[in-house]
Amino acid sequence: MLLNNNVTEFILLGLTQDPVKKKILFVFFLLFYLGTLLGNSLIIVTIKTSRALGSPMYFFLFYLSLCDTCFSTSIAPRMIVDALLNNTISFNECMIQIFSLHFFGCLEILILVLMAVDRYVAICKPLHYMSIMSRRVCSMFVGVAWVVSCVHSSVQIFLILSLPFCGPNVIDHYLCDLQPLLELACTDTYVTNLLLVSNSAALCTMSFVMLMFSYVIILYSLRNHSAEGRKKALSTCISHIVVVILFFVPCIFIYTRPATTFPMDKMITVFYTIGTPLINPLIYTLRNAEVKNAMRKLWSKRLISEDQ
Repeated sequence: MLLNNNVTEFILLGLTQDPVKKKILFVFFLLFYLGTLLGNSLIIVTIKTSRALGSPMYFFLFYLSLCDTCFSTSIAPRMIVDALLNNTISFNECMIQIFSLHFFGCLEILILVLMAVDRYVAICKPLHYMSIMSRRVCSMFVGVAWVVSCVHSSVQIFLILSLPFCGPNVIDHYLCDLQPLLELACTDTYVTNLLLVSNSAALCTMSFVMLMFSYVIILYSLRNHSAEGRKKALSTCISHIVVVILFFVPCIFIYTRPATTFPMDKMITVFYTIGTPLINPLIYTLRNAEVKNAMRKLWSKRLISEDQ
């Protein structure tokens, strides 16, 4: 419920006010976003059309790429437009952006956790892998992840909507997020900030610690595998660990501290909202022979069908 809310729109200061730099950022973010759409769409289509990529690992990779696409789409198009036009956003659009940002961010965290669970079962319980990680179980896990993400985002929005915004309405950021909005609320936000930080910090920190611990166990268990099996499993696990570190470290820095902002916050946020969704498909394709082979077959079939 809104209390004494006189603000109908916010002004986003963006990354810079320099007209020349804005044009450079427009090109930069447009290329990044198009690359994100292309890379993740290619993975989605490849997994959906390839019979060779039917294992649970690629089932979760499909949803990770879908999540990355949606996560980037909730941020990048607005950034691209704002780089050339005025940076105003309505109150309702701001709330939708916050909900989308935290929904897909939470969903990405949970999918990364599920991918770690999948690798643990595949490496530590290989004989029972297909029975434990059946398609039904994987679908149930993803369904639970969607529900948890919705609850997480709803809690964030409920806490923000409980604050009164009487002015000013200038957000020193390029997107609507929790910390910048707390600074604009015309009331004491200590308790609200504590609840918001607890919600996000618990999700990010606990998930990160659990993921790192699980990969330590996985890597330790590889000592009993053959050299070939160890090499293949190690390659997959390293890819996952790189993705986890690239996504979690910036998130923990942003969301596990009091309602204060630093000059570096914008660039760090750019990295995990724009950079990570682009980097993920590169990591999973360049280090995964099965995905690369499936993509080649898909491309070959397409060329053959066009020639006929």
